[in-house]
Amino acid sequence: MTGHRLFVLGGARSGKSRYAQQRAEATGHPPVFVATAEAFDAEMRDRIARHRADRDARWTCIEAPRTLPETVASLSGQHHVVLVDCLTLWLSNLLLAEADLDAAAARLVQGVERFDGHLILVANEVGFGIVPDNHLARRFRDEAGRLNQAIAAIADEVMLVAAGLPLRLK
Repeated sequence: MTGHRLFVLGGARSGKSRYAQQRAEATGHPPVFVATAEAFDAEMRDRIARHRADRDARWTCIEAPRTLPETVASLSGQHHVVLVDCLTLWLSNLLLAEADLDAAAARLVQGVERFDGHLILVANEVGFGIVPDNHLARRFRDEAGRLNQAIAAIADEVMLVAAGLPLRLK
């Protein structure tokens, strides 16, 4: 397999997306942005618009709010750098759709493991906060933690971004 798998973790507004974008652009490969967010309200539409404005005309954007494993597999071997932002939103989309999270996560991990090229995955680190007070939020936190561990295990490099500062974990 050729290429590099980078996993970028951080809290909300930590600078992880900006860091991941800079790393993608530094590869010199044509960049592909795989978006997992869905614009359900005005605030999310504004957030998505700001992210789009941060990327120039070099970027191709693919929306994959629920079909991330298939999208990643389809981009393997295409000589692009692929930036997925973010795994946490993808997971929440599946959770709210009552999808089989174990099967979806297994397909994603398999696709990442087999990916031929440069792949950058972004996710929120949700385990630093308090224990949520409801079942859905606790399930989400637990599923995100398990997914992050699985991706980190197969990534070539793992970075934690806090306050805009990257820290190498692996």
